[in-house]
Amino acid sequence: MDNLSEALKKLKITSTDSTADSLEGCLDCLLQALAQNNTETSEKIQKSGVLQVFASLLMPQSSCTAKVANIIAEVARNEFMRNPCVDAGLIPPLVQLLNCKDQEVLLQTGRALGNICYDSHEGRNAVDHAGGAHIVVDHLRSLCSKTDPASEKLLTVFCGMLMNYSNENDTLQSQLINMGVIPTLVKLLGIHCQNAALTEMCLVAFGNLAELESSKEQFAYTNIAEELVKLFKKQIEHDKKEMIFEVLAPLAENDVIKLQLVEAGLVECLLEIVQKTVDSDKEDDIAELKTASDLMVLLLLGDESMQKLFEGGKGSVFQRVLSWIPSNSHQLQLAGALAIANFARNDGNCIHMVDNGIVQKLMDLLDRHVEDGNVTVQHAALSALRNLAIPVVNKAKMLSAGVAEAVLKFLRSEMPPVQFKLLGTLRMLIDAQAEAAEQLGKNVKLVERLVEWCEAKDHAGVMGESNRLLSALIRHSKSKDVIRTIVQSGGIKHLVTMATSEHVIMQNEALVALALIAALELEPLQKEVQSMAFLEVVSKLRSHENKTVAQQASLTEQRLAVES
Repeated sequence: MDNLSEALKKLKITSTDSTADSLEGCLDCLLQALAQNNTETSEKIQKSGVLQVFASLLMPQSSCTAKVANIIAEVARNEFMRNPCVDAGLIPPLVQLLNCKDQEVLLQTGRALGNICYDSHEGRNAVDHAGGAHIVVDHLRSLCSKTDPASEKLLTVFCGMLMNYSNENDTLQSQLINMGVIPTLVKLLGIHCQNAALTEMCLVAFGNLAELESSKEQFAYTNIAEELVKLFKKQIEHDKKEMIFEVLAPLAENDVIKLQLVEAGLVECLLEIVQKTVDSDKEDDIAELKTASDLMVLLLLGDESMQKLFEGGKGSVFQRVLSWIPSNSHQLQLAGALAIANFARNDGNCIHMVDNGIVQKLMDLLDRHVEDGNVTVQHAALSALRNLAIPVVNKAKMLSAGVAEAVLKFLRSEMPPVQFKLLGTLRMLIDAQAEAAEQLGKNVKLVERLVEWCEAKDHAGVMGESNRLLSALIRHSKSKDVIRTIVQSGGIKHLVTMATSEHVIMQNEALVALALIAALELEPLQKEVQSMAFLEVVSKLRSHENKTVAQQASLTEQRLAVES
């Protein structure tokens, strides 16, 4: 360490007028000390005030420049040295060095800037201020097609530098995107896919940028989907696959890229992973199974990608996903049910699936989760049934298959997401199905639970759906027995409240139900009408800005007036 102190003293004295040789010796001594104990040596360098001297040594024409940049890169590996490097004014001369032609100088300068930017707000600001990112992006462009080892090393360092520069910083990420870095990185990935270190850097950079909406539009104009799928097929190690997954997931949120990924053959890769990992209890395999099946569901959220994979219900992908539902893996049951819910986004698909027996599969799945069931699976299976019940022709088929009874088993659930989907499924099923509406409307347990949920103030969705189902039971059954059950369970006051809802559809549904109650008027209702100021609520709604609501209010008021 004595040598180090000597070298530091000498550097301070001789930096201005020394010969290159004596400087070289001092710098070598510093590098050697850093290699032996980086932290301790860095502390000494900081205390000695030599950092300020380095700024004057970073000359493009000096033979010592690469060594000085290397020393800065080494000390900046310590968090406590990054701000001092910025304060010593090292960033502007380092950025200037990015313009030189010497490869070793460029390499060490890229390392120094990358390390100073790592997790350092001040470092990034200084590099941004000095215009460093622009020069580095230009370098990436000009070096992109060179595959010699020295160029690939430089490309790896520059990618790493940009990554540290923009990590978790939306402003700087947007800046890089506007500089057009995305097409360059995608091209890099294609050309250098054999170089593991560079590929890894590209992937981390993509993961960094892919979270931003503006980046997805740019990615959609490149062949990123093809390159990532090609790369994915080559991977054996779990960690490498995981890295690619981390880029695929945010990119697959974009509908254009979803379709590109499907066309590039990602789905086949995902199905293969599922097949390989489904029976394994190894941690890595369980993680891969989850990621692959989640990504599969995400791809089905795009209308075009979903329809392409459905292939009129004949598609092999659709068939494979169906086979997940009876699986013993909760993860696959969940993904299978969510996939069906996603396929069930248009009438044609829904009709085909119901005609081909999907309803029984979903009911069997729900049956396995009645007692202490998995809430996410319950929610997903109910979502699928709700979507399948939307086309008119499916309702009677699903009712006769026993869907209403299967769904009612979950009335005891205390989970709002399950309650919400249960209510939605029943409401879809009884739409224009008078017999089913009457049967359910006379089910005291159901009606009492609905009245209870109409007061679930913490869960607006459940509250809204309960009100809508109460009203639907009356509207579709037009049955005195149903009205009597709802009156006796204390449901009428909720319909009156619903008539003042902020949602026009709900107001209208409530008014139609109230008008029916008035038309089929029964003695138990007289008191309700008087005591709850029905007329007051209804007459207010006559002047509603929505014509349909206003008209319905007038009709309801006439009915009530005639009766009272």
